[in-house]
Amino acid sequence: MTDYGEEQRNELEALESIYPDSFTVLSQNPTSFTITVTSESSENEEIVQLTLQFTYVEKYPDEAPLYEVSSQENLEDEDIEDIMSLLQEQVQENLGMVMIFTLVSAVLEKLNGIVDQMKTRREEEKRRKEKEEEEKEKYMFHGTVVTIENFLSWKATFDVEMNEIRKKKQKEEEQMGKNKLTGKQLFERDHNLDTSDIRFLEEAGSNVEVDESLFQDMDDLDLEDDDDPDYIPGDIGSDDD
Repeated sequence: MTDYGEEQRNELEALESIYPDSFTVLSQNPTSFTITVTSESSENEEIVQLTLQFTYVEKYPDEAPLYEVSSQENLEDEDIEDIMSLLQEQVQENLGMVMIFTLVSAVLEKLNGIVDQMKTRREEEKRRKEKEEEEKEKYMFHGTVVTIENFLSWKATFDVEMNEIRKKKQKEEEQMGKNKLTGKQLFERDHNLDTSDIRFLEEAGSNVEVDESLFQDMDDLDLEDDDDPDYIPGDIGSDDD
């Protein structure tokens, strides 16, 4: 007959020796305890961690112990689900034998795998950003490669924009033409324009300046009309002749 109590006590002593800093007994009847499992740290000192709580049933190890994740750090819900599935699988494979050490070792390996995945994702993200930066620099130096497709697309957009500009300009010119008054309309609208030049001359009076230099060479002009015996003042261009 199997002495379940003896097997359980022996396993507890072994576990306390193996995990002195992370093993904690919660109760004696039923026997319940926790073990905190911490992954190896990554290059950035990044770790993942969880605390497993186990409770012996009366006929353990022939029957599965109760287990749960009581706390965790840096793990996603999906990771917890994977760990619970892993524990269930390991429990079924190890029924009939004390198994806590085996279960904890499987979880530790899983946590180290998660850290490796985090490292891989971080490196992939770094490479992705570096590639994006390279593409940006390449675009700045070389611009966009012209293909028939993107040229036709640009040309269609350009034509539409230019057509809109022409329509707008034409509309503005038509509007300006409608609002612009002719000379006749200006005089009809403002009668002061009729006498503006006359008022200017009257106001100037004797203050109008004459540039006498314009007439200094008048003596040199050959005015033959003065020697014409038939010349009659005031009769220039008479139609009677």
